[in-house]
Amino acid sequence: MTDDVRLRPVAHVIGGRPEMYEDHWYGTRAVIRLDDRFEPSALQGLPEFSHVEIVFRFDRIDERDVRVQPRPPRGNPDGPPVGVFAHRGPYRPNRLGVSVCRLIAVHGRDLHVADLDALDGTPVLDIKPYLVEFAPLDPVRQPGWATRLMKEYYVTSRSAAGADCAGAPGRRAL
Repeated sequence: MTDDVRLRPVAHVIGGRPEMYEDHWYGTRAVIRLDDRFEPSALQGLPEFSHVEIVFRFDRIDERDVRVQPRPPRGNPDGPPVGVFAHRGPYRPNRLGVSVCRLIAVHGRDLHVADLDALDGTPVLDIKPYLVEFAPLDPVRQPGWATRLMKEYYVTSRSAAGADCAGAPGRRAL
């Protein structure tokens, strides 16, 4: 067995945000387009799910920029230094991201999604239906700094400005 696993994208993100900024991902729409090597039948049954879990590659992060030493999350100088595995930033050893997003529709090889925090052109490594049974059974615990830093991650820019918005009830952003 070799440690050097080569992963080939199964899809790419089309649309959504062209560049990274940290908050207000709720409502961001994109298409996840399956690679031509897959028939649309690979998505059969998926439209019955409300959410999908997407594994993707932070492809715009240079491997030389990966930081594993403790540092304040999101570059916030008021945050405590934490190790690379105690936050969800993109500067990770394998540069992998995971996102649970709403599945709006499936058309051919295209998954129309909302709330995906990956950029236009991002390679998608896997697509899984989100199952309630995979959510934690016990209460989720996280430090206060994480709640403070992530409070606007999955709100819309309208709701952040004080407008009335349904938001993403029950969404755990961290």
